[in-house]
Amino acid sequence: MRRFLRAAALIVFAGLVGAPVIHAQGSGSTTLDATIKRGQLLCGVAGTTPGFSLPDSQGVMQGLDADGCRLVAAAVLGDANKVKFVPTTTQNRFTALQSGEIDLLVRGTTWTLAREGNLGLMFAWVIYYDGTGFLVKKATGVKSAKELDGATVCVAPGSTTELAVADYFRLNNMKFTPILIQDITEIRGAFLSGRCDAYSTDASALATFRFSQGPKADELLLLPDIISKEPLGPVVRKGDDKWFDVVRWAFAASITAEEKGITAANVDSFMESKDPDVRRLLGAESDMGKALGLDNKFAYNIVRQLGPIGEMWDKSITPMGVPRGINNIWTKGGLQYAPPLR
Repeated sequence: MRRFLRAAALIVFAGLVGAPVIHAQGSGSTTLDATIKRGQLLCGVAGTTPGFSLPDSQGVMQGLDADGCRLVAAAVLGDANKVKFVPTTTQNRFTALQSGEIDLLVRGTTWTLAREGNLGLMFAWVIYYDGTGFLVKKATGVKSAKELDGATVCVAPGSTTELAVADYFRLNNMKFTPILIQDITEIRGAFLSGRCDAYSTDASALATFRFSQGPKADELLLLPDIISKEPLGPVVRKGDDKWFDVVRWAFAASITAEEKGITAANVDSFMESKDPDVRRLLGAESDMGKALGLDNKFAYNIVRQLGPIGEMWDKSITPMGVPRGINNIWTKGGLQYAPPLR
């Protein structure tokens, strides 16, 4: 018996001694370790949506989703440009994340119970509070979604929009014919050519698409009806809690910076701030970054290179004519509210 107890004690001791060694070899997150080793964040986007993710004339990905990817890269790697943008579709985006093809998905994706409950994924934040809407041609004379009974509606298969539209027509005892088209360019072309009476997706995407039509934008009408809640945000795999924390707190840091009035232009002047919250945020004191496996200046790197979330919005969404509304920070009447970084 004594020999058995001695052997058991040695096993426990070995485990205690070995634990710190294992921890020292990595951050505790396989995704974070792989991203740091690679020196690049693999981020899934649409790559086809104005205002969210679309290459400019120089081939540089622009938009709020693209900057969401850069935000995480700045926090993790200290450089917002260390991102490889991976184009995904509504049908393959989750597979790309589940399989490890990408580290993070920032693609106008709606946070739902079914997606978290069935797909092995988690939503780390909401970067855009949206809702399903309808776009029609003014020539149809339609001014409300209630007037779409019997209409053909262009919608992307496998999207939350598909279900939201079906629910809406069912609830209102109306009939419609869905025109299911995967490719976003094709679906927009089908709408413009008259193949469908209405085009439905997130209202933000409809507004930016309408804006992109230039002088012809006046021929299109975004109906006032919002028929669903569509909180859009970054998605990670379940089972890597540390990576989830990194992504969530990177976005929270960006919100906090805006709450404190910190911008890309003035962030250096805040380094000598006496405000404890600001000092913790920017890494002047405490080990907030270290707790995540990051540099203590992770938030400083985000703000210095990209600005707070408000600057990202103004760069990508404001020019499309979309008011910030409920997407503003809470001190300005919106829903964006960051938990304390302490």
